[in-house]
Amino acid sequence: MAQKLVAVFLMCIVVLAAVHVNAQNSAEEEYKSCFTDCQKACEGEGHGYTFCEMKCDSDCGTQELKAKLEELVKS
Repeated sequence: MAQKLVAVFLMCIVVLAAVHVNAQNSAEEEYKSCFTDCQKACEGEGHGYTFCEMKCDSDCGTQELKAKLEELVKS
């Protein structure tokens, strides 16, 4: 009985780790895409690199966190 419990526990850890990695990868891709688009648009408006980097990091970081939370809720 104890061996089955340990096996189930280990399987749960593996499944949770897989879900976490998948959620993280999709959120990172979303962040990269958001940041690139935001950076181009911001610099196109005449703002400096540092301003745009800080603005886009904040904006896209929020979107990344939202995407991670949505992925965790789905699973």
